[in-house]
Amino acid sequence: MEYVYAAMLLHSAKTEIDEKAVTAVLKAAGVSADSARVKALVASLSGVDIAEAMATAIASPAAAAPAAAASADAAPAEEEEEEEEDGGGFEGLGSLFG
Repeated sequence: MEYVYAAMLLHSAKTEIDEKAVTAVLKAAGVSADSARVKALVASLSGVDIAEAMATAIASPAAAAPAAAASADAAPAEEEEEEEEDGGGFEGLGSLFG
């Protein structure tokens, strides 16, 4: 997740998301950057409208909230499994960043 957060931070700062910048953000956060993962992240973001992806990811959990509340009454153990499987509602955003 640190790699995704680094990309989001760079996007918010209106800075180009390239390998050097992502590595610098990760290093500043105390994360030892894996160059292969950094390259994969940067490659997966080429041509992606990050603002649109973030807006979509933010809107998705809000729409799913009523369904989650209804299933919570059914079986608490099942709900825990669903949360693990769907990545806590950010699965769409995570898939964009590799």
